[in-house]
Amino acid sequence: MNITRYSRNEDMNPKWFTVDASGKTLGRLATEVANVLRGKNKVYFNPNVDCGDYVIVINADKVLLTGNKWSDKMYYSYSGYQGGIKSYNATDMVARHPEHIITHAVKGMLPKNKLARKILAKLKVYAGETHPHAAQTPEALEI
Repeated sequence: MNITRYSRNEDMNPKWFTVDASGKTLGRLATEVANVLRGKNKVYFNPNVDCGDYVIVINADKVLLTGNKWSDKMYYSYSGYQGGIKSYNATDMVARHPEHIITHAVKGMLPKNKLARKILAKLKVYAGETHPHAAQTPEALEI
């Protein structure tokens, strides 16, 4: 007789991981980060429970895009007013907010619900080499 074990939020002990984004392709990096954030790499994965880990991405400004995506890939922001849409290509977005490119890619790979917003809060993205989470003793995650 097999007994199905359900994991609960109280039973989770999340770990902290760091990922170095320098020289990594954006989509492949975002896929692996989304899987760790969601907890799909664990044995006790449950789609309705937040069983993922925290991920710190450093060197977000050194991520790679293939082909003509630096000029063709567009990011949009809309203020809600008429004519209030602004568009930036990937080169402009790296110059303005390099963290947004990785956050945007990972957010698109998560399910669209309340749990995804909770999971996305576990993603910490920094443009440089340093981060303020040294007290959590993060492990290096090789991608």
